[in-house]
Amino acid sequence: MSDRSRTPAPVEASAVRKTTKVAVVGAGAVGSTMAYATLMRGSARTVALFDINKAKVEAEALDLAHGIQFMPMAEVIGSDDVAVCADADVIMVTAGAKQKPGQSRIDLAEATIGLVSKILPELQAVAPDAMYVMVTNPVDIVTYAALKISGLPPTQLFGSGTVLDSSRLRYLIAQHCGVAVQNVHAYMAGEHGDSEIPLWSSATIGGVPLLDWEGIDGRGPLTVQARDEIAHEVINSAYRIIEGKGATNYAVALAGSRIIEAVLNDEHRVLPVSTLLDDYYGISDICLSVPSIVGRHGCTDRLAVPLSPLEIRGLQHSAASLKDVARKFGF
Repeated sequence: MSDRSRTPAPVEASAVRKTTKVAVVGAGAVGSTMAYATLMRGSARTVALFDINKAKVEAEALDLAHGIQFMPMAEVIGSDDVAVCADADVIMVTAGAKQKPGQSRIDLAEATIGLVSKILPELQAVAPDAMYVMVTNPVDIVTYAALKISGLPPTQLFGSGTVLDSSRLRYLIAQHCGVAVQNVHAYMAGEHGDSEIPLWSSATIGGVPLLDWEGIDGRGPLTVQARDEIAHEVINSAYRIIEGKGATNYAVALAGSRIIEAVLNDEHRVLPVSTLLDDYYGISDICLSVPSIVGRHGCTDRLAVPLSPLEIRGLQHSAASLKDVARKFGF
């Protein structure tokens, strides 16, 4: 028998490339920019946009699709039908009430929780095995409510938390100290909001504890005053951006795409996501951001980073504030 007549050998299942799919719920400023960032970074092979506004979501998907030639190879789809999210590996929930200038994140809670309670069961029906990342604000309360509504384990559903806030913190430290931001390791913890705290005692620059940093090139150490000014800027920067342009979208989209990659690539990356705590420095039954391990199985572990007594009190205060809000909504 000639070679031409041979039947091709079947391809083993292990040899078939597994495609990855990310669904972004909400095609507003944050959702559409997150889809863009995910495509530009090549985070997933398929990016699906879901929004109840049919004309808006289809237009956003089409605009993105027209630029696929200039991105890592991928497919982008958009629809007002939840079926577009079917079999997604990761679902990023960005839909929610829009934060207005001067409005606190907590003020947004009621409308956003109502929306989440409606769309979560629909999403679970089409993508039961997805990792769910809540992005919409107030993210800690929304994440806590979403866990109660969905019944999903806290490994499978968590919030974007202070991943963006920590990036802001690192940027400001780098600017003050004259070093590359990639060499700064520091976290914001607690609420993604007014009661969040910087973890100064565990922060480092190139392995040097930040509190021992003596400065370079004529730049002095980070004094208490400088640290307080940086923390104030981190906490209030979102309000400044919203006042100036109406929404924050670029940095939060990049932070979200980083979480997506940590999951899809099973990186076991340490990220300060908002997750349900269980006796973390005495804090339980509330979602807060602490350094956690994120990989293909979701948010699997929380790191007990060393905290000063002041930081422990700050974290506990943040937890108490959020618990008060959660109780107001019956959770």
